[in-house]
Amino acid sequence: MIMIGIGASSPALHAEDLNKRDNAGAVFVMTNAANKNEVIAFQRSADGTLGESFTYDTHGRGSGGTSDPLESQGSLTLSQDNSLLFAVNAGSGDISVFSVNKAKLTFLNRTPSEGAQPSAIAERNGLVYVLNSGAAGSLVGFHLDFGGQLTEIKNSTAFLTGTAAGGASLAFSPNGEFLVATERVSNNIDVFHVEANGTLSPIVVNANPAPGSFSVIFAPGGAALVSETGPSNEPDGSANSSYRVNANGTLTAISQSVPTLGNGNCWEALTPDGTKVYVSNSGSDNISGFNVSKNGKLTPIGGTVVGENPTGSHNVDIAVSADGKFVYTINSQSGNVGMFAINPDGTLTNLGQAGDLPKSAGFNGIAAL
Repeated sequence: MIMIGIGASSPALHAEDLNKRDNAGAVFVMTNAANKNEVIAFQRSADGTLGESFTYDTHGRGSGGTSDPLESQGSLTLSQDNSLLFAVNAGSGDISVFSVNKAKLTFLNRTPSEGAQPSAIAERNGLVYVLNSGAAGSLVGFHLDFGGQLTEIKNSTAFLTGTAAGGASLAFSPNGEFLVATERVSNNIDVFHVEANGTLSPIVVNANPAPGSFSVIFAPGGAALVSETGPSNEPDGSANSSYRVNANGTLTAISQSVPTLGNGNCWEALTPDGTKVYVSNSGSDNISGFNVSKNGKLTPIGGTVVGENPTGSHNVDIAVSADGKFVYTINSQSGNVGMFAINPDGTLTNLGQAGDLPKSAGFNGIAAL
């Protein structure tokens, strides 16, 4: 069931608007509302600005809250080929799947996450894992079948290191050999070998030597990039690290805790070519950027802080468009989406803010085409 949102008055108009010549892509954000979770899809123009938005019901419930209540990255995730959108419903304990045609979404199905408070999803070649951050904390695997149907893999459940570990993010390595998850509270980086049948090997726990592990993503060369909020008492003390995943599941640092020169870095987004990573410093309302070498080494772009949102925006999750030209942030406290163009040198040009969303209303998750 599709719900038509701001500016659309009929299904015919909806279809016409979604096929405008300048509709180059889309940006999706999730309300995470406790009474009815929804995905808001913004049309993206070729110049990177966002236009009309449309609202789609996930048929589940979010967790509610005010600012970043899920404390995760990956709650709203595009499939590897960008044909599907996965959304977690933390309040009702399930996952919604949509088919994607730019800003037009079609609800396909909703599947139990087989755990408490699903908070993040990762997919690779039809293998889907959900991170349940509540209760014991678990990872559960699914096969992605025809029509976007998720079928649970028998004996696929793997547990984090303990209850209240604070599972925050998960990602598959580019070759599909490993699944890596972060524990925000325990400050661990967990590595699992992915077996041929889609189940996971026993956990290999890597204690992060730097404080504040949060999100993990993989560069094309196989390096795991991990965001770090840094010491709580150190102004602008956030950082990013990169690690090589060894065959036995241990990690070897490539770049250890390279400063973002910002505060509250929890989220990161990689350009499609894998050469740049942008991180969201929520505590300082700005974005930092790093070049990523083929072996995963991080080097700061310019003065490291490459983009600024208005003061008080509290930008949380972040995404890069599929064409690699634009960066978008959820601005939690100002109730909008920050828009930035990526310049040839990797710095960002602020394109303004889009949307008139509820302020401090618990929005979580962003994805971009």
